[in-house]
Amino acid sequence: MPQHDSAFATALALILDLDPTLLGIVVLSLQVSLTAVLIAALLGLPLGAALALWRFPGRGVLVVALNALMGLPPVVAGLTVYLLLSRAGPLGELGLLFTPGAMVVAQVLLVLPIIAALTRQQVEELHLEYREQLRSLGLSRAHMIPTLLWDARLGLMTVVLAGFGRASAEVGAVMIVGGNIDGVTRVMTTAIVLETSKGNLPLALGLGIVLLGLVALVNAAAHLVGETARRRLG
Repeated sequence: MPQHDSAFATALALILDLDPTLLGIVVLSLQVSLTAVLIAALLGLPLGAALALWRFPGRGVLVVALNALMGLPPVVAGLTVYLLLSRAGPLGELGLLFTPGAMVVAQVLLVLPIIAALTRQQVEELHLEYREQLRSLGLSRAHMIPTLLWDARLGLMTVVLAGFGRASAEVGAVMIVGGNIDGVTRVMTTAIVLETSKGNLPLALGLGIVLLGLVALVNAAAHLVGETARRRLG
């Protein structure tokens, strides 16, 4: 127990002193996760809204597939991206494997279904509520999308925050496609696994504390947005 107390104290010192190694890992983690969530949001928000508004053959299959992909195992996502980006894969010429770019692709694959599926649910509910008013204004379905997305913005912020939480806590997929290379693709989750296996508890604990703090901030932000939306709707 005293050894663990010492490791915890050293971990706090690393955080307070802004240890370069720890700081570099945290910064890279945020860069990868924020980029992935931004791309997933740009793709997922309009996709989810389109699925909510249009009816076409195969729509039900697509909705079920999106819902199923919300629980996509990270290692499967990582393996899929690895096969696509490996030298023998169709995108091997891009040279993205074992780079932060590959990690972004893997996280987008994990986050996109979450954002698209939850966006569809929220926009579909709003469309049912305001359908007659929107039609009376002469809006086409394509023009309804930005209107409904804007009206659902508070709820959708929670959706995006949920996606960021999934991305920032991911370990399996990013380890497969990133390789956990020191100073290149080592993010908080993969570094925690490595440093714990090496017995470097102070750094692993320091990263764990930062990751827990980040998750707490995301959940607090999601709760605040949800409460604001509820007060706004009365």
